[in-house]
Amino acid sequence: MSQRPEPATRLPWALSALGETSGAVLPTLTAVSEDASARRYFRFHQGGQNHVLVDAPPTTEKNREFLAVRALLAQQGIRVPALRAADLEQGYLLLEDLGDRLLLSELSGRSADRYYGQAFGLLLQMAAIDTRGAGLKCYDRALLEEELSRFQRWFVVGLLDHALTDSEEDLLKAVSELLVTGALAQPHALVHRDFHSRNLMLVDRDDMAIIDFQDAVIGPVTYDLVSLLRDCYIYWPPARVRQWALNYHGLLQSRSLLQGVDRDEFLRWFDWMGLQRHMKVLGNFARLHLRDGKSGYLGDLPLVLRYVQEVLGYYKSEPVLADLGDWFGVCLSPLIAQQHWSDGQ
Repeated sequence: MSQRPEPATRLPWALSALGETSGAVLPTLTAVSEDASARRYFRFHQGGQNHVLVDAPPTTEKNREFLAVRALLAQQGIRVPALRAADLEQGYLLLEDLGDRLLLSELSGRSADRYYGQAFGLLLQMAAIDTRGAGLKCYDRALLEEELSRFQRWFVVGLLDHALTDSEEDLLKAVSELLVTGALAQPHALVHRDFHSRNLMLVDRDDMAIIDFQDAVIGPVTYDLVSLLRDCYIYWPPARVRQWALNYHGLLQSRSLLQGVDRDEFLRWFDWMGLQRHMKVLGNFARLHLRDGKSGYLGDLPLVLRYVQEVLGYYKSEPVLADLGDWFGVCLSPLIAQQHWSDGQ
């Protein structure tokens, strides 16, 4: 496999795209952040402002999808990074630098209502987008099932080193069928797929911008909502989360974006969608550690597990989820407690 050229070699291209002539001394690239994928982000200063050079290998990264979704969101007036230039063949993008104010760093008990209200506004804009002809993939049964399979393969078998029995495999198949069927029953809208506090940024005078949207699909209306409110990187009391979810339900109804769905059904959709997402995330974070050598996400596993077990506690009257909760308690929890990243649960 050929090695990627250093991003600094693309600076003359970037400067040309900005209408600048490269002098003898090129600007310095500074790494912005690590990404869960192979994408890398670098900041440089030129022409009195900062810019972001994205190194996104075209063999693995969804660069065309990123550009298509960026254009779709921008057309709706949603704040996204402006595009300065793109070299799709080589896998380089030149973007506007939105700064460093991730929503995560700004959230507090006092600010959350205001900021989540802004985020709800973005979700409503996305839900209102006519996605016909947009070329986006659907969050179909195959994708939902594949995501859930990561929990078994990477978290249970890979990270916890637990060999599944036939009855345990049957249980996980039943859980997958329940959650996937529930997700497919929901009305569909544009889904970011990682709409959380590390992918929302505050810019200018507290305007909210969206980043990292290349995985967007057409999918369940509650998916992004649960990504936001049961965020893998910040925890809120369950009663507050459920009230926020109901507030958003009311907003959808007031905009005629959701009809004929009562509060109880919406909350069940929200909870079960979160269970699908968080079981997937357990698999994703385990895979990042085991396959990709990115172990920083292990520290986020206890919160994700907390979400899973909270939701299972709400649905003890649902036989399949009651069985899953029992299995977690009897089989997985002791294995989890032995892990160095565990909080002792």
